Amino acid sequence: MRGSSAAIFLRDRLVYALVCLLLIGLGAGLMLLERARNPAGIGTGTIFYFVILGLFVAGVWLAVDYIRQRAYYKQLKHAVERSGELQAATIVQSAVTDEQRLIMRLLQEQHSAYLNELGQYRRQQEQHNHFVLQWVHHMKTPVSVIDLLVQDTLTQLPVTEEEQKQLALSLQEEAERMTRGLDLMLNTARLDKFQMDLHFRHTALHELVRTVMNAHKRLCIRHSIFPQIEGEAWVETDGKWMTVVLNQFVSNAIKYSKSKPGAKKLIFRLEPDADGGSKLSVTDEGIGIAPHDLPRIFDPFFTGENGREAGESTGMGLYLAKQVCNGLGHRLSVESKLGEGTTFTVFFQPRSIHALGDKD
Repeated sequence: MRGSSAAIFLRDRLVYALVCLLLIGLGAGLMLLERARNPAGIGTGTIFYFVILGLFVAGVWLAVDYIRQRAYYKQLKHAVERSGELQAATIVQSAVTDEQRLIMRLLQEQHSAYLNELGQYRRQQEQHNHFVLQWVHHMKTPVSVIDLLVQDTLTQLPVTEEEQKQLALSLQEEAERMTRGLDLMLNTARLDKFQMDLHFRHTALHELVRTVMNAHKRLCIRHSIFPQIEGEAWVETDGKWMTVVLNQFVSNAIKYSKSKPGAKKLIFRLEPDADGGSKLSVTDEGIGIAPHDLPRIFDPFFTGENGREAGESTGMGLYLAKQVCNGLGHRLSVESKLGEGTTFTVFFQPRSIHALGDKD
């Protein structure tokens, strides 16, 4: 805004001033015409008095209106000068007219929306930074274990064939832990662009479960976990993202079941849902989840008692699974009994309007 507040005010009301001058001139012209028709009717003094009075009234009106709105113009000009600051919109507070009140309300709502968006962005950045730091710390563990295994092997040379086999298995397990950590990092990073990477298909969910279990077969055998698949189901989903969710369920089942002695079951139950869709329940026989931890297990970075005891949890796996299910339009719920096991259930809608293909 250029110029003083008075100059800005007068420029805004230039049309009104011209209209006032036009009306005063029109009135004086009519009086002159009347005087020409009847010279004894209206004197020159009367016409002069009318012009002076009209100009005085117009001037007083402009002066009073300016005094009334001077604070608003000054605040608006000050806000523009500080437009690069976050709180600039809050400077304008002295609105007088309804139009100015609407402008002030718009500025306040825009400022509030901006602050909300900025706060959300900051929270996302904080979560991302927190996760990166936690992920780096998490990745240091398998690297340290690999280094110790190699050092132990070098100090105990020569080693037997059985010892070599055990070393190879241990190295493979640590490498798989690193791979899972990298996958978790990549999938979490992709959440911001989730909608751009969706491809819904009519998917054989039981085949998807078999594929995921084959990828975890070696760990299941090593820790005496025996998977079972009950039933079949065809659902509308994105196979790649649903694999991410299933991998998280299986990884958690292995992580929190391996410490229990004896054979454990991991049951995948596929069955129709009450609303005409399908549901998948994944039940393990692990250590379960404490009741006070259940409401928070889908929160980012929440590890709970189990995560602190296991020492392998980033607190992001179930958060990722929940976000993926929400993005796919699936509902995810959990039930658990401490010491007995946990059941995760995914509910699928009967048919998605986003489906791109049919059952082959």
